[in-house]
Amino acid sequence: MSKELVFGHLNPDTDAIVAAKALAYFESKMGKDVEAVALGNPNAETNFVLNHFSEPTPRVVKTVANEVDSVMLVDHNESQQSVADLDQVTISTVVDHHRIANFETAQPLFYRAEPVGCTSTILTKLFNENKIEIPAQLAGLMASAIISDTLLLKSPTTTDDDREALRELAEIADIDVDSYGIEMLKAGTDLSSKTELELVDGDAKSFEMNGKNVRIGQVNTVDLDDVFSRQDALVSTMEKENQTNSYDLFLLLATNILNSDSELLVVGEPKDIVEKAFNTKLSEDNRASLPGVVSRKKQVVPPLMDAFNA
Repeated sequence: MSKELVFGHLNPDTDAIVAAKALAYFESKMGKDVEAVALGNPNAETNFVLNHFSEPTPRVVKTVANEVDSVMLVDHNESQQSVADLDQVTISTVVDHHRIANFETAQPLFYRAEPVGCTSTILTKLFNENKIEIPAQLAGLMASAIISDTLLLKSPTTTDDDREALRELAEIADIDVDSYGIEMLKAGTDLSSKTELELVDGDAKSFEMNGKNVRIGQVNTVDLDDVFSRQDALVSTMEKENQTNSYDLFLLLATNILNSDSELLVVGEPKDIVEKAFNTKLSEDNRASLPGVVSRKKQVVPPLMDAFNA
């Protein structure tokens, strides 16, 4: 049996890295030869999680066809969010909680997708369904992923399944969700050491919307001024990224994790579509206040898709 690599999306967040580790552990218990890898280095929040649970950082890969014939995807399915040579390997497995787009395979595969707040919630179900015990260390990682993706269960993407999975995982890992969760989220909001490119693109994803290439980044903070005090440099960076990567539109969503409000910065065109999507008017510096908006997946991408396709 040949080895398979398991990985999440480009610019990996906590769920992308943890879900790869969790699925790799699960598949190893099912008798498969697998390795969890990453398509980028962990961010500050993920590093906090890995260090807290004394978990090694996964190996970073740029290509996969030079190593294996088959791969497993977690926390994504869209080709533009995945490894560059994805079309040169067989996708055997996908476990995801996002929309399905730009995805097709030549062979049948295992595909598990559910409309929940976090991939690690689905993986918790897979462990339970197959009666495979989750080790305490892995449970802590998976709990962290749910905390991250749901912003401590405050995101509108949160479901009862996420709440139950987090309760179960926290009990196995013996952590206090609230105190640990706040400490973890704050660990990811230290922006002072990050470059402008790291701020705008560190958690960015690309989407094709009615022929337009839309890039959407998100940065969490406890003070929006920490982000927008650098607006001129951020705009210059986003403009350069648009030119270099042929993005038509680059949106940066800055989210205050303490009050669950966001501020949107827009670079590129068509800006009128953005205004239509969020029923707002951009300021002279191309910003818009989005109270209560914390989820790119549920509160940003869908209204933009609707506006582009109207």
